[in-house]
Amino acid sequence: MIIFVKITKMNLQTSKLELVKLIVNIDNKKMIDKLLKVLKSEKEDFWFELSERERQEIKLGIEQLDSGQRISFEDFIKKAAK
Repeated sequence: MIIFVKITKMNLQTSKLELVKLIVNIDNKKMIDKLLKVLKSEKEDFWFELSERERQEIKLGIEQLDSGQRISFEDFIKKAAK
């Protein structure tokens, strides 16, 4: 289970400053290239853009799947078409 923790604005700023300090002291071009690649490829986690209700519905769906409560895609389409 993944636990999401809100980072306070102050902690976020402190972390950013520490990251900048570390990056400034890197003398290895390959390491800089790797960091750039990671930073450019990372996107904001959609989870944080969801409302609390949407998060709860997703969690409920996962619990239902884990407990074996599922239907086939074809049955879902038939039910949704009604």
